[in-house]
Amino acid sequence: MTHKSIFILLSILCITLSCGRNPLDVDASNTKVDISYYNIDSLLMHSDSSDLAKVHAGLKKNISELYDYQVGYCLQIGNVNDSSFVSSFLEYKRDTFIQKLENELATKFKNTSTYQTEITLGFKYLKTHLPTVKTPKSIGFMNSLFASNAFSTQEEIGIGMERYLGANSPSVQRLPSEPFYSWVKEGMEVKYLERDAMASWIMTHIVEDVDGNLAEKMIRWGKVLYLTEAAYPNKEKQIILRYSEEDYKWAIDNEASLWKYLIDEQLLFKLDEKITQNMLSDGPFTPGLPEKGPDRLGQYLGWRMVKNFMESTETSFEDLLKMPYNEILQAYEVE
Repeated sequence: MTHKSIFILLSILCITLSCGRNPLDVDASNTKVDISYYNIDSLLMHSDSSDLAKVHAGLKKNISELYDYQVGYCLQIGNVNDSSFVSSFLEYKRDTFIQKLENELATKFKNTSTYQTEITLGFKYLKTHLPTVKTPKSIGFMNSLFASNAFSTQEEIGIGMERYLGANSPSVQRLPSEPFYSWVKEGMEVKYLERDAMASWIMTHIVEDVDGNLAEKMIRWGKVLYLTEAAYPNKEKQIILRYSEEDYKWAIDNEASLWKYLIDEQLLFKLDEKITQNMLSDGPFTPGLPEKGPDRLGQYLGWRMVKNFMESTETSFEDLLKMPYNEILQAYEVE
């Protein structure tokens, strides 16, 4: 083989490898992130009456907002500063449903170190892309009594571990069919845990909420999902979108039809709250579109728009956050 032939072959190989490289998969090894983790539920449930007051005081001091959210809102025990907390919590622990649920949580989540590693790595990726981004000081694994997957305060993230027991969990199966419909239970899978924690933080602290038309809200969601993908560049895209593999394939295959529907029905610039809810909210499917398709197709298309824009321009992540929705919208082309 001649030197010229070798050069051409190497050039083709370099181009091929470059094209196949994920631009979001950056080197985050030198990025520093300092996050403290608390297994709130385990600390509370495994403390006897003599230790509970001490554990309670420590949690109230170290993760005050998150602890108040769990105890006051999720568990409905009362104010964390109430002097009757210990007796109220001991009574809560005696409930039969709580005992069964706690046994399941203790069995499935004996060790949270794997989740801690993945979440920390996600924030390292995110901070590599956005060096000035705010990251949580603390993350708590807790029992939210099915109130929320992940909840972000000013400095903390709370993860409701019971929401990741799986659809076939006895405790999940015991939940009432309304509001815990079958499609809600089907989404209670542990594979979404790190994704949910990251998306919650991004929605709360990084991508500003908007009060505009459908297209603006779709693209706002697109930014949230794109940053979530940037934090977890090696996770399957359906995990980032919280779709099953089948639903993700349906969305891809029908993207052109979805775009045509929005154009034909002149929905993009509507301010109608019902239309926004239909296109962006959780559900068994997306109202107005075939029921065999997934829910939240407005979120999906927003993600596709932002992803297309970022891959076809040299826009930085900082500039993406400030980018007007109409610029991203105008640049979108259905493949």
